[in-house]
Amino acid sequence: MCAISGIIGLPAEETVVKAMLKTMHRRGPDDARFFQQEDVTLLHARLAIIDPVGGRQPMELDFAGEHYCLVYNGELYNTQELRRELAASGHQFLGHSDTEVVLHAYAQFGADCVNHFNGIFSFAVWEEKNKRLFIARDRIGVKPFFYHIHQGGLLFASEIKTILAYPGVEAKLDDSGAAQLVMLGPGRLPGSGVLKDILELEPGCCGFFQEGKLTTYQYWKLRDRIHRDSFADTVAHVRFLVEDAIKRQMVSDMPIGTFLSGGLDSSIITAVCAGEKAKNGEILKTFSVDYQDNDRYFQANKFQPNSDASYIRSMVNARKTDHHWTVLTPEDLVGALEDATIARDLPGMADVDFSLLAFCREIRKEVKVALSGECADEIFGGYPWYRDPEVRAQEGFPWAQNTRQRAEVLTSAVRINPTDFVMDAYRKTCQESDILPGTTPLERRMKEMVNLNFRWFMQTLLDRKDRMSMYSALEVRVPFCDYRIAEYLYGVPWEYKDYQGREKGLLRCAVEGLLPQEVLYRKKSPYPKTFDPAYEKQISAKLIPVLEEDGPLWHLLNKEAVVNMLAEETPWPWYGQLMRKPQTMAYLLQLDFWLRQYHVEFCF
Repeated sequence: MCAISGIIGLPAEETVVKAMLKTMHRRGPDDARFFQQEDVTLLHARLAIIDPVGGRQPMELDFAGEHYCLVYNGELYNTQELRRELAASGHQFLGHSDTEVVLHAYAQFGADCVNHFNGIFSFAVWEEKNKRLFIARDRIGVKPFFYHIHQGGLLFASEIKTILAYPGVEAKLDDSGAAQLVMLGPGRLPGSGVLKDILELEPGCCGFFQEGKLTTYQYWKLRDRIHRDSFADTVAHVRFLVEDAIKRQMVSDMPIGTFLSGGLDSSIITAVCAGEKAKNGEILKTFSVDYQDNDRYFQANKFQPNSDASYIRSMVNARKTDHHWTVLTPEDLVGALEDATIARDLPGMADVDFSLLAFCREIRKEVKVALSGECADEIFGGYPWYRDPEVRAQEGFPWAQNTRQRAEVLTSAVRINPTDFVMDAYRKTCQESDILPGTTPLERRMKEMVNLNFRWFMQTLLDRKDRMSMYSALEVRVPFCDYRIAEYLYGVPWEYKDYQGREKGLLRCAVEGLLPQEVLYRKKSPYPKTFDPAYEKQISAKLIPVLEEDGPLWHLLNKEAVVNMLAEETPWPWYGQLMRKPQTMAYLLQLDFWLRQYHVEFCF
């Protein structure tokens, strides 16, 4: 994994290149290089995982009369198969990196190369003779790709901060950006970087930039299909897909480990990885996060019915892993607020981000690569809003049932109807869902729910995992984001997914025998948060001076409405399952810090 960037059709003096590379260092501390010609500068900062010597970038290739140059951030999980296919067509390889395979695949297949890849990636290839740049992003959107059209040229990067390092590019917030931060945040519109004219190449999209014009198109999306497999065959195929995805994602020339929360998804990954390691006489490293005095302060609720510790110990004992605990204090969380905002370049999921940032910093001391259980809930229907008929029947994003409250705190200076803004985005996503004719109302709604989660909530979590981990140069892989799993499960009927009336019932059935029974049938519990009242007290103390002064936050928000909102706990979390009152206050602090740190200029 790495950081990539590019300057096309614009001046790129040495001082500019160095300034942009500096912003990329945390993602790629092992090497920093650039390729430069008259019309193009491609930058790369490397986190070396596969073939440290042979995988250096930018990588160049002469093939069939064209000279290519590639910058690539990602990991291919079908490298060996694709290498053999390309070798049979006459390609010769100098090393064993997936980077080299990506470059040769583009030379062989052109834009269609993306349909040959199983992996997570964002990359750009310059064609010297054609003076044309090809850009692409993986199907699910695991790896980021932001861009900005500037004075007839193109700037692109893994992170927004790198684009902002180019002279003349300023952080501006217009009506749409303001509405996203308050009405949708920490989610954002597909394809938007929130800041004015900062865009993101959407998942499953690619395109060309040539002669000052960028043309993009979608090469992949979730497609509905008739599901003909019996339940038994579906169970067997799910087992195969999940285990194959995990095993493929263990490839690394560096030490690897797994996140282990004691929940179903991370436990499946841990069990498979531990089994594969044991075949070679090796012991898997596993990592868990907890909070100081959590046994004292934990409060069970419908979203988080139990704490993780006993389930983690059960997995560690069953799989004999080399386990590492990270125990965080309220001070650790509050201390990570600013770094987490800088890592994401935007306000995020409050202490859900802060804790992950601190956790990844500790994991990086032991391994360079880790596997994590993100995205199984979106694909297999594990979230409470999939299974609550009342919430499921309501219009609007199910993880943010607070549109009215959010609208009250948004400044009246924004020239957008906040409720219409949210509902238009919601309905557009529902309408884009691919659903076969004749589908029953329940199945139709469940496919809309999958697409809503896929396009929105899952993207927020993937943003979080990528930025918080890469800030400490830790590569985190997400096996449940294997596109084959997503494609297959989209067509599986809800009756199968909800087997025995359990969340992720199909997945539980598919992995019978792999996990201890108490873990296999543990009720879903989300990423842990602290219940320590000291955390809320510290966050409140930081927010008081912000409330008392006339800072930039109050150009975006209505102060009186914010004070009223914080007077008591609200019926629904601000976002997802975890962002209650303390996390909402932390989000406001992130907003205030971000506006100041990025010198955001208001355009409304």
